[in-house]
Amino acid sequence: MTLEGWAVLAVIITCLVLLITTHLSVDLILLAGLAFLIIFGIVSPEDALAGFSNEGVLTVAALYVVAAGLKETGAIHFITQKVMGNSGTVRGAQARIMTPVMVMSAFLNNTPIVASFIPALEHWSKKTQVPVSKIMIPLSYAAILGGTCTLIGTSTNLILNGLLIEEATTRSLGLFEPALIGIPCAIAGFLYLFIFGDKLLPSRGEAFESFKDPKEYTIEMIVPAGSPLIGKTIQDAGLRQLPGLYLVEIYRDDQIIPAVGPNQKLRKKDRLIFAGIVDSIVDLQNIQGLSPATNQVFKLDTPKRNRVLIEAVVSGSHPIKGRTIKEGAFRNRYNAVVLAVSRSGERVKEKIGDIVLKTGDTLLLETGAGFLRRFRNSNHFYLISPIEGASTINYDRSGVAFFILLGMVILAGAGILTMLQAALLASGLMLVTRAIRYSVSIESIDWRVLIAIGSSLGIGAALKSTGVAAILATDMLRFASSNPVLALIITYFITWILTELITNNAAAVLVFPIALSIAQNLGVDFIPFAIVIIMAASASFSTPVGYQTNLMVYGPGGYKYTDYIRIGLPLNLIVAFITISLIPIFWDF
Repeated sequence: MTLEGWAVLAVIITCLVLLITTHLSVDLILLAGLAFLIIFGIVSPEDALAGFSNEGVLTVAALYVVAAGLKETGAIHFITQKVMGNSGTVRGAQARIMTPVMVMSAFLNNTPIVASFIPALEHWSKKTQVPVSKIMIPLSYAAILGGTCTLIGTSTNLILNGLLIEEATTRSLGLFEPALIGIPCAIAGFLYLFIFGDKLLPSRGEAFESFKDPKEYTIEMIVPAGSPLIGKTIQDAGLRQLPGLYLVEIYRDDQIIPAVGPNQKLRKKDRLIFAGIVDSIVDLQNIQGLSPATNQVFKLDTPKRNRVLIEAVVSGSHPIKGRTIKEGAFRNRYNAVVLAVSRSGERVKEKIGDIVLKTGDTLLLETGAGFLRRFRNSNHFYLISPIEGASTINYDRSGVAFFILLGMVILAGAGILTMLQAALLASGLMLVTRAIRYSVSIESIDWRVLIAIGSSLGIGAALKSTGVAAILATDMLRFASSNPVLALIITYFITWILTELITNNAAAVLVFPIALSIAQNLGVDFIPFAIVIIMAASASFSTPVGYQTNLMVYGPGGYKYTDYIRIGLPLNLIVAFITISLIPIFWDF
């Protein structure tokens, strides 16, 4: 092995040690490792940076925009609510998410499925108080396991089948041939995660962390005519699942209904009085079928899709202090509507328009983005602060966003367009149809995930270009040249290890010619080896860098590198055992 090869191994080992033992982010560590290889000339800049223009990386970037469009229009929340329901237990949540994701991933590329579900599950976690860290890894693992069940489930399967077609001495795989191994592995993986997932996964990113915010707002909402919530109970309407939010009472005609129970049915023009923290008040704004009780929001000059939510603290010199919001013509003065008021932790009982403003009152405002610029230095407010991540859902475009997603899936699944082409077309249509604003689409892309994927591909290129990967794989496979079953076992573990170090596609392409020569030397059918490569290349559960869906949930789930080892390593061994045990049963070699 050359000096450059040893240097690449040293960089990889150092990166792994840092990922396991420190709290540094994955993208920072991998980018630093890649920078070292470039600086010392171990890998050319062209090869090292090729990962950032990789089709898979660009596809993921485009899919973030598609997923954001689904989130902004409320389409993905609707789909997820139908899938997840009101399950409040960790096991129930995991079962509800894994089952449909496994089925969908068998026939669709798993990357857009995961990208679409991430923001919706973050929102769902906040409502149910199920820690998001309990469901993000199961989401990724379910997508991976489902993808192994058909030839079109993952890009790895398609790439390997393409290599089989080019190789004159072998046949190609049938559409459902991988299912002979994939389905048993998916069932075993489901049972493993269902039984041990709650115990082995960390509890991070809990929705109830938002209770640390001491501010409690009072807000009044109305059930307008034509609302889909009319006739539904409070429970079925999802008005009891928001943490930190309390339905104080309902004004119905001239009656007040206090201590509202979960089975109370909603009627047209019911006025609902809520008290709660700002995060839940923001979520309340995006529940389809509820509107702010004040009609002032319909009179704002700014289009709804361009509005923002802002907190503003009333100063001692505020011109409306001592008068009601209605008397002071707040909307006309500021082109902003007061949605809710927080006052020293006490509940303000008056309707929004009848509240007399006092010094120190914190107002939750719906307004245009220019409000912050105009009044940042005004003596009317002590403090003005935008609500990070808050945006109003544009339900009018939800149907458009859903059909864009469906079209993307059909075009890619039927092979009319590549996954990259379909994702770029879908993201472009999201912008053209105004399902999402351009500024939001840019902010929705998780650049740290893209940096991590691109850097890992660059390090993988160094591993390949210096000959290290080929040397390690060839030497280890040589030990099994006289025993077909042992050759299968070693092929599996070599592919798995390379997948965890580089990427699934790169590992499959690298091992393919080596395993083919072994099968030819043994005089056996190569198809069992092809199935082994498919399963091992996809079975990336022990690290976040081997499979892009693992990286995609790494940040949203609040995970550490060791979380993947703890939950993923046993699953790796389970899938390996099932694969090696069943292949001799279904294929003669």
